[in-house]
Amino acid sequence: MDYITVRELRERSGEVWQRVEAGEEFVVTRNGKPFALLVHTDPQAVEDKLRALRLAQMAAVVKRIQQAALANGSSGLTDADIQTEIDAVRSAKRSTAAVAAEPKPRYARRR
Repeated sequence: MDYITVRELRERSGEVWQRVEAGEEFVVTRNGKPFALLVHTDPQAVEDKLRALRLAQMAAVVKRIQQAALANGSSGLTDADIQTEIDAVRSAKRSTAAVAAEPKPRYARRR
């Protein structure tokens, strides 16, 4: 897999498209950082390739969440512990919503 800058892609797009069509893959960089992938695909395979890419992205996110849970000690929570946390947050939100819903006087009464 080759790396190519956005500028190089603009300047040599014809050559790059031919190479992609021949099966080469490119990482497009912007300001020295990966920005996009150029990968050849058949029209019938687009959805399958996108699905595989999304699945890999999701797996990476799940792994980061699991690592964070191990690091902060929340990986040992039971279902009951989790439900208790959910109930507490919902209760707090309901209390906040009830206070916000109370009508406020439009003007102060004079005596």
